Amino acid sequence: MATKSLHKRESDLANSNRQLEILSNGIFQNGELPTFKSKIAETNQFPLKAKKLEILQINVGYMCNQVCDHCHVDAGPDRKEIMTRDTMRQCLDVIKNTGAHTLDLTGGAPEMNPDFRWFVEEAAKAGIKDFIVRSNLTIIRANKKYYDLPEFFKKHNVHVVSSMPHWTRGKTDKQRGDGVFDKSIKALQELNAVGYGMPNSNLRLDLVYNPSGAFLPADQMSMEKDFKKALMEDFSIHFHNLFAITNLPISRFLDYLIASENYEDYMYALVEAYNPTAVENVMCTNTLSVSWDGYLYDCDFNQMLELPVNSKAKHISEYNEDLLEGRNIVISQHCYGCTAGAGSSCQGTVA
Repeated sequence: MATKSLHKRESDLANSNRQLEILSNGIFQNGELPTFKSKIAETNQFPLKAKKLEILQINVGYMCNQVCDHCHVDAGPDRKEIMTRDTMRQCLDVIKNTGAHTLDLTGGAPEMNPDFRWFVEEAAKAGIKDFIVRSNLTIIRANKKYYDLPEFFKKHNVHVVSSMPHWTRGKTDKQRGDGVFDKSIKALQELNAVGYGMPNSNLRLDLVYNPSGAFLPADQMSMEKDFKKALMEDFSIHFHNLFAITNLPISRFLDYLIASENYEDYMYALVEAYNPTAVENVMCTNTLSVSWDGYLYDCDFNQMLELPVNSKAKHISEYNEDLLEGRNIVISQHCYGCTAGAGSSCQGTVA
């Protein structure tokens, strides 16, 4: 397990331009594999166009209490990028005036932003249909000041989406660090205790699975059954749905692929699993990603690669639905990760 982010280690891959260079050269430059642009053009799906905004995903900071091997955000305790209250206010203005039905708060560990609770309280007043907070679970047990998070989430009817690499200690701790599994189980039990994830409960608790190695996730529905069976039998834990998300070849996962000499094989696997049907519902078409400093991106992955939206409206303070709807989505080879197999989005499979 890494203990520092790529940025802190001053890694070559902390530079987004270097990541894009790797994704554009080699097997894609010499024609061994088709670029994503040429692939979607085969089925007349280029350029990929943005539809009506449904999901506003806001990254409130890259600070995290974990340093996970696969993290596409390169989050960690050493990352200090944090959304200010002023930028949050600009986001709130958009939330109140947009037709988006889902607000999705992410990080890092979003709970570590000092204005996180204020933002949740203010955003909850906007009456968004689905208010998601993406929690790594261990933050609930990281410090006494976070112990009441389950009750706080319940008070504001927050939909909790939690990272859980596996139902076994070994595979979870391998990806996320020693002790993560036990803390995650404890946090899930505490969420269950206030009503989250329970049968017939309106307090939504969903889990997210990312593969721990250089392979694609198995069928989401069958994995959900396995997770539910194991967590119930071993720990009496309930949850609603499991989202299986493909790891995209960027940031720390790209670092892992290169270090383990799996990069080319993984890209071949993604391209071979390409599903044109999944392209129709990729998350960038109905989602807008807002960075900690308020800039706009087609998705969270493009945010990390510093590929801004193709629009005159570049910042949340300039938000204009007319300018953003129908824009051309910015793409590169990492997009194969969202169109492999049944497709992948922050809400799980798409096809």
